[in-house]
Formats: sequence, C-alpha cells, structure tokens
Amino acid sequence: MNKRLSFFTACIILLSIFIGCQQETKAVNTYDADRKLLIDSTVTAFEKKLLKNQIDSVFKQHQFNGSVAIFKDSVELYRKNQGFSDFKHKIKIDDETIFAIGSVSKQFTAVLILLQAEQGKLNVEDKVSKYLTAFQNKEYENITIHQLLNHTSGLNTMGGKLHFKSGAGFLYSNDGFNALGKVVEKVTGNSYDENISGLFQKAGMSHSSTGSSYKDLDGNFAGAYLGNGKVVEKIHPMPERLGSREIGIPAGGVLSTADDLHRWNNALYSGKILRPETLKMLVAQSAERHHAIFGKMGYGYGIMTNPGKPVAYFHSGYVKGSPSLNIFYPGTKTSVIILSNIADEGKGKGFTFRPHVEIKNITDAVENAISEMSNHQQSQM
Repeated sequence: MNKRLSFFTACIILLSIFIGCQQETKAVNTYDADRKLLIDSTVTAFEKKLLKNQIDSVFKQHQFNGSVAIFKDSVELYRKNQGFSDFKHKIKIDDETIFAIGSVSKQFTAVLILLQAEQGKLNVEDKVSKYLTAFQNKEYENITIHQLLNHTSGLNTMGGKLHFKSGAGFLYSNDGFNALGKVVEKVTGNSYDENISGLFQKAGMSHSSTGSSYKDLDGNFAGAYLGNGKVVEKIHPMPERLGSREIGIPAGGVLSTADDLHRWNNALYSGKILRPETLKMLVAQSAERHHAIFGKMGYGYGIMTNPGKPVAYFHSGYVKGSPSLNIFYPGTKTSVIILSNIADEGKGKGFTFRPHVEIKNITDAVENAISEMSNHQQSQM
C-alpha cells in the first residue's frame, strides 16, 4: 500500500512539473484563468485515472461488497458498485441502493442541535437537565449539551455511573446522542423524524430517511448481512432495529445513498445548512479520540478530523452488517463515500473496515499530493 501511495504522489508531482514546464512555452498573452482551467482539467483527468487504478485494486483484493463514490464538488471522480444488496435474490447494488449508515448519522443530530442554537432555543453550554428529567439527578446534573456532542460527558449508558467527571475525558456514547435527539424534540415540539426529514429536504436528500420512517416502496434498501459473501446471514429486523434501545435513531439510525451523502456534504460545508460561525463549532476539535480502527484523531460535534494533513472531516459508522465511512476534504471540496451491507464479524472490525481504511489512505494521499502541486504551481507564477 505504501509503495502504491508513493507512486501515486510521485505521479501527481511529476504532472505538476510537466504542466509548469508547458506553461513556459505558451504565448505571453495567455490569461491566467485559461492556464488554471487547463491545469484543473488535466489534473482532474489524471486524478480520475489514478483513483480508478488504486481503488479498483482495493475492490478486487478484498472482494468488497458495496458502493464507493468520490466527487470533487459536482464532478464525479470515481464510482463503483459491486456485489449484492440482496444475496438471496442476487439483486445487484446500484446507484439507487440505500444503506444503513450507522454513526455517520450523528452529524445530522449535531446539526439539528446547532440549528436550535442558531434560533436561540438552546445554548450548547446549557445543562441537559434543563431539558430532560432523566438528567435531573446528582450523577448527571452537570452534563452539558456540548459534552454530549463531543463525547466528553463521562456517560456511557443511561442509568449507569459516569466513567469520569464530566468534561475530563473522552468516552464514545450512543446514549448521549440519543439524549440529544430528545433535546431536539423537546425544544422544537416535533418528533425527531419530523425534524430530520426537514433537514433532508433542505439538503436535497430525496432518498434518505430514518430506520423508523422508511417505506421500502421500490425495494432499494440493501438490508444487512453477516458473513463473507459465500455464507451469509441476514440481520432481522432491518431497518426497524435501528430504532431499538441498543442503537437509537439519533445515534445511528439514518438510511441513505452515496449520492444523497454527497448532496449533504456539499450543502453542509458550503454554508447552506448552518451559519459560518456555527459550522466552525461543528468541525472544531474540542476533544481527542483514539479510534480502534482509524487511530488518533480530533473530534468535534459528531465529526472526526485528521490530526495532521490533509484537513478532513469524516465519520465512520457501524451497525451489524453495515460498515460505512463519509469523508469531506474542504481544501478541494471532495466527498468520499464508502457504503457496504455485509461484515465478517468473526474476523473483527479491523478486517471489516480494511477497505475503508485503505481507500481513506489513498484519498488522503491524493489531497496531500494536490496540495503540493498547488504550492508548486503558485511558486511558478
């Protein structure tokens, strides 16, 4: 993998040098705008080819059953669907296939909270006990909305003892985000499903819903499976189980497609959903997480961030049989969406997420190489 990424980076840099040399031979009256268009189109074409070679090999090596789509703003750089959404009836995954996205759902809940803050209905520094009676006890009374958003409350499961004093550490908690969903309901007077439906509409996500509101009218839902593709076990009941106490809709109950998540990324990070200052609160590192699969990272409000270059906002998701990853690189406005509907749990989550990790390594390398290329071009102008 490292050799492949080094080759990829070298290719991008060589392309940059080549373009720079080409520009020196052009007529003196060539406009900078024309030169930029030429560079951008050449790099995009080269990027598409390299991504195809790199990620196609990940599909082949791991026999990946799922969907991967990469977009730079509105331009599709890469897309591949492979395998089955329904193993029994051999229904193939396509662009319309709907997947359970697990904890990628948390960013929607975080955004709903921040929208209420923008309207003055709450403040992230408010104590949760102001809104929910379940927090009106000595153990939970000092937990703030901010601490639930970035998993620093010390809460693991509702009703249990805090693992540390609120604000003193990091402990990932689905129950914390499910409580945030209840806060949204409390301050809006509407159900969580009604609130998130409005958010989907605002972002143009016409194929997204929650596990509790989904109606499979077109048979596009992928379901979820355990196994290796040859021997599979279907998880029941899906998607109804996403609303169970074990998971919870605000923490992990959204269903979506690669195209809809691309629409979400573009709408969210272009400022169509939140005000600029509120968006900064969403992505700002306010905690540090040591992820079992992706390693050390920053954590904002339902958003994970790379500890170094390139700048990336992302979140993984997993409910039984459905590993997912949604990444956005603000430097190039690039979305990377990886969705699947099967997991071999016997081999562990490290094995299950290996394709996701390798693809993120590839796209991280792309971003860093493009940044180097951009710096090189600026030095030549």
